[in-house]
Amino acid sequence: MYSIGVDIGSTCAKLAVVEDGENLVHQLVMPTGWNSGGAAQAIFDHLEQAGYRPGQSPCVATGYGRLNVPYAKKAVTEITCHARGGAFLFGSGPCVIIDIGGQDTKVIAVADGVVQDFLMNDKCSAGTGRFLEIMANTLCVDPGTLCELARSGSGVSISSMCTVFAESEVISLIGGGAAKEDIAYGVVDSIVNKVVSQYGSLSSAEGQCCLTGGLCESPYILESLSKKLGRPVISSPLARYAGAIGAALAAYQIKKD
Repeated sequence: MYSIGVDIGSTCAKLAVVEDGENLVHQLVMPTGWNSGGAAQAIFDHLEQAGYRPGQSPCVATGYGRLNVPYAKKAVTEITCHARGGAFLFGSGPCVIIDIGGQDTKVIAVADGVVQDFLMNDKCSAGTGRFLEIMANTLCVDPGTLCELARSGSGVSISSMCTVFAESEVISLIGGGAAKEDIAYGVVDSIVNKVVSQYGSLSSAEGQCCLTGGLCESPYILESLSKKLGRPVISSPLARYAGAIGAALAAYQIKKD
């Protein structure tokens, strides 16, 4: 039996199809664009073409635009779905999932796929994927290149807690002749410091630490988080689908029940 998970994030929409609650058999990522309903329809069309019909397989939606997926049988919060998806990818033992999303960053303590505690920064895009994207645009590079530039930089600190003011800081640094690598270092360091602060405020933080979200494939982000947390942070190329996988597992449970 196939079950479908649709994660409509603020930046990217993700799809996961799981067979018998055990095997990930299909996944897709695409830009959400300006209309989450449009992204949901595009995923529906893709599912139809791929032979995974939502009318025949249970579907659960999660993420920023989860209420705009009319073919989903249920909407489930991204906190719950990331916990389930993290357990699927990294094992059911205690862990801490760090999800750096487009508009918020979540730090979730999980045991056996169940949320034990969590903290979410959703008041400002500083420390999120959107923050990184804005700063990369200011430096005329893509986010991946910015992260790699940061590896060879040092000595710059971005102090502003607001994205708008932080962008002004970056523009001032450019005007002052700071090296692009050093500015990139300051941007990534700012993001990592905000995540570390959230992690330190979590009441329960046992087990391995796992990174999900769009930055999961950035080696430098993983290295920086590991160094500042004083413990290894692991990830997987499939970790950006953690929310969608968790939603698919929730859909499987609905059908099973």
